[in-house]
Amino acid sequence: MGEFELISRYFASSGAKRSDTTIGVGDDGAVLQVRDGYDLVVTTDTMVAGTHFFPDDDPRALGHKLVAVNVSDLAAMGAEPAWLSLALTLPNVDENWLSAFAAGLHETAEYYNCQLIGGDTTRGPLSLTMVAKGIVPRGKAISRSGASVGDYIYVTGTLGDAALGLRLCQGVHQVSKKHQTHILQRFHYPSARVALGQALRNIASSAMDLSDGLYSDIQHIMARSKVGASIDVGKLPLSQALKDSCDPATAIQLALSGGEDYELLFTVPEARRGSLDVLLSPYGIPLSCIGRITGVAGKLELKQAEQQYAYQHQGFTHFS
Repeated sequence: MGEFELISRYFASSGAKRSDTTIGVGDDGAVLQVRDGYDLVVTTDTMVAGTHFFPDDDPRALGHKLVAVNVSDLAAMGAEPAWLSLALTLPNVDENWLSAFAAGLHETAEYYNCQLIGGDTTRGPLSLTMVAKGIVPRGKAISRSGASVGDYIYVTGTLGDAALGLRLCQGVHQVSKKHQTHILQRFHYPSARVALGQALRNIASSAMDLSDGLYSDIQHIMARSKVGASIDVGKLPLSQALKDSCDPATAIQLALSGGEDYELLFTVPEARRGSLDVLLSPYGIPLSCIGRITGVAGKLELKQAEQQYAYQHQGFTHFS
C-alpha cells in the first residue's frame, strides 16, 4: 500500500466534519474559517515508540491518547478544539494496526468535535505527531503568565493514577484486580477537561495541563509569572485506587512527579473563588485547592501538616 492509498483509506473520510473547514484532507493545505472576534490556539505533541509508549501498546488506545493529550493543551488555554493535523511515521504498513489506530483517533476526535484536516506520512521508526488547533474569544486565552501573589492553586480530578498505570504495565508494581481497570484506563485513555477549561476563561489567572507531573509543571507557571508557590502535599487529591495500592510516601511521589495525569492546574485570585464554586459545580469534576502563590520568585515550597516536606524530584525529562 502506498502513502496516498494509506491516507485515503484510513484518514481522509472518517471522523467529525466541521462547517468551518472549507478544505480538509487531500489538498496541499487545509483551508479553515476562523470566526470573527476569535483567536487561533495551536499546540503540537509527539509520541515516540519506546519513549512515550510501548511498541506493542494497543493502537486504538494510542489513537485516543494522541488526540486527548493535544486537546488537553487546548483545554488548559480555555480553547474550543477544532482541527487536527497528523504526522505519522511508520516502520511498515500494518493494516490491522492502522485500522485500530485510525478508529481510536477518529472516535476521540469526534467526541471533542475536532476534524482531521491533513498531515504527512513517512517511513521510519514509529512516531506519532499531532498539531491541534482551537479557537478562543479574542483576548480570553488563559496563559501560564498571569499568576499573582496570594492566588490559590487548584487541580482537577486525582493525581498519580496514570503513573501507577505505567508501573503496572512495566511489571514493577502490583495493583489489586478491583483497581486495575481504573488505573489502566487513566494511563491509556486520558480525558481532556475541555468544558471546564472554557469555563475558567474569566476565573483563572493562569493555567496549564499536567503532563510531566505537578512538581515540574507548577514551576512552569512560576517561571512565566515570576512568582513562587507553596503546596500542601496533604491536600493532593489521591484516588482510592492509588491509596490502596501504595504506601503514603509512594502515593505522594506519584502524585507529584508521575506525570501523564492531563488534569488542569490553575490559579484563582481571592476575589474569584466564589465564582469558581458557582460556575464549575455543574461540571461534576472534583476540584482541590492545594496551595497558594507566594512572592519569592522561583521558590517551590512543599508542606505537610504545616511542616516542611522533604522531597527529591524523580520525574522524567527529555535529554537529562
